Amino acid sequence: MSESSAEAVVAATANVAGAAGAANWRRAGIAGAAIGVLAAGAAAGVAVERLTVGRGMRKKARLALDATGPYGSLRGTPGRAVADDGTELYYEIDEVEAAPTTGDEGASGSRRRRLFGRKAPAPVTVVFSHGYCLGQDSWHFQRAALRGLVRAVYWDQRSHGRSERGRAQADGVPVGIDQLGRDLKAVIDAAAPEGPVVLAGHSMGGMTMMALADQYPALIRDRVAAVALIGTSSGKLGEVNFGLPVAGVNAVRRVLPGVLKALGSQAELVEKGRRATADLFAGLIKRYSFGSKDVDPAVARFAERLIEATPIDVVAEFYPAFTEHDKSGALPGFRDVPVLILAGDKDLVTPSSHSEAIADVLPDAELVIVPDAGHLVMLEHPETVTDRLADLLVRSGTVPAANVGGHGSTAQQPGR
Repeated sequence: MSESSAEAVVAATANVAGAAGAANWRRAGIAGAAIGVLAAGAAAGVAVERLTVGRGMRKKARLALDATGPYGSLRGTPGRAVADDGTELYYEIDEVEAAPTTGDEGASGSRRRRLFGRKAPAPVTVVFSHGYCLGQDSWHFQRAALRGLVRAVYWDQRSHGRSERGRAQADGVPVGIDQLGRDLKAVIDAAAPEGPVVLAGHSMGGMTMMALADQYPALIRDRVAAVALIGTSSGKLGEVNFGLPVAGVNAVRRVLPGVLKALGSQAELVEKGRRATADLFAGLIKRYSFGSKDVDPAVARFAERLIEATPIDVVAEFYPAFTEHDKSGALPGFRDVPVLILAGDKDLVTPSSHSEAIADVLPDAELVIVPDAGHLVMLEHPETVTDRLADLLVRSGTVPAANVGGHGSTAQQPGR
């Protein structure tokens, strides 16, 4: 998430607090104080909660939410793609039977004929790419709403979810956004080898799509029918302040890479600490993932489970890639297709100003700034995100308007 990142900061802070101990604090030097600035707001909220709710009660509540929440339970037909370094990337496909053609295809049909010839086109495939420290299940609400309407592929980025730990990283090769773009190409080749493709990405997933466009412009030109960039950035993530005072964020930036690297080298100890500090961890997730005060506790717990499933050494491994990320030069590759750019107005991780900067390069794109929404906007305001995605699919000719039902253009449109 963070990309100077919420998930990275969230995971790192919780792990520092729980696993380091006195010896590790000394080795980290000023890291504890710097990251402590970040944790202060969440910790204060946790302290208030502890005055009124016992620890045992909180633990039972988490277990109850885990047991009853349906989030992340949707499954499709599994498959595996192989990345250029041999890493196996796990994906799932939700299939749909092709709808009969009527001959009345309108402008969208003309575009598809121009792109793919006059013969009956192969099924459109929507490929969903998730963010840092998340997994394909982060698209739960959109997956539930769009099932049966369109062929869709959901995949886990390398070292996340059910995908294999990056083999190149196991050999000491740093992971970069360009590598993720090549991973996405491998998934498309395996799961959607022909036919039009719609690309949807959240946070790091959007950056992955930009890296794909940068390295494979012909694929974008010849096969991509539409693009959705959600809560993402094309660069300058090193300038994000996470809602901190300037002094605090500068201190975090100086020490966080080293702290993450140190924690990654003590993964087993850190993971134990993470479990021991679940309360602080949950408070941080809420602050940096959501913008509204009345988030469903089951959804907040689901987000916590997604993020805590990412090992600390993977968190550390990916973090440096975000400060180096700059794909603004790749954005013009999306100019000839319908584009949705969507962000929460209270996103502390990839602020909405980053989405506005993307829209400046893509002036014909639809820009939606969702009120009262944070970084995990697709979980916090799922109806809004699904509505806008559905409209994008209709505009691109991916699904007929009649099939979209309540998730189409009749929905309220926040922002501009």
